Amino acid sequence: MRRRALLAAGLSLLAAACGGREMRGSDMLNAQLLAGAARGDAAEVRDALQSGADVEARDGQRRTALLLASAADHVEVAEVLVAAGADPDAADLKHDTPWLVTGVTGSVAMLRALLPAGPDLTVRNRYGGVSLIPACERGHVDYVREVLKTGIKVDHVNDLGWTGLLEAVILGDGGAPYQEIVGLLIAAGADVDLADRDGVTPLAHAVAKGQHEVAALLRAAGAHQAPEAG
Repeated sequence: MRRRALLAAGLSLLAAACGGREMRGSDMLNAQLLAGAARGDAAEVRDALQSGADVEARDGQRRTALLLASAADHVEVAEVLVAAGADPDAADLKHDTPWLVTGVTGSVAMLRALLPAGPDLTVRNRYGGVSLIPACERGHVDYVREVLKTGIKVDHVNDLGWTGLLEAVILGDGGAPYQEIVGLLIAAGADVDLADRDGVTPLAHAVAKGQHEVAALLRAAGAHQAPEAG
């Protein structure tokens, strides 16, 4: 009964989005797929797909079932959708994709579920960043460790002029998770002297913020407080 009630609510929302016109059978199946993905109901998702739902159906915000599942960390649902050929790079109105969302949530399980779908590691979010960058900002240590194994560009610079290393220092608090992330980035070959648009290096930011342990890690990696004259 609960499943039916939730599906009915999803269908009502889709009907409203359709301007009140009567929904076709395909619309209903797509609504079933999206609603099932959003609440993590793998059985409902399988049923919708087997009945002919479009795996790339979108809701009013252009979110696919895979994006809804990724954002809510419904790993089993994501695995079902990936097996059905869902696109890990399908973007919504905010330029989020299933793959990019994993950097925000920090879900290693979801990262692993999406890798067989061949996500584009260079795809950028609305800030121009790859999935590594928000993970560094948010202190997702395990995700950073795992995503670095994929060969993602460690020195990617977003639209703010920041790398993952700069975000970890500038937006982090210098605590243990951020120290570990800085160490992981260094081990992955990050350019410790790659400065922001104002010419401020990661080490200079760490010193200014009183992040002594982070500063020590950067100095041990040969970092300079100011860009070297070239």
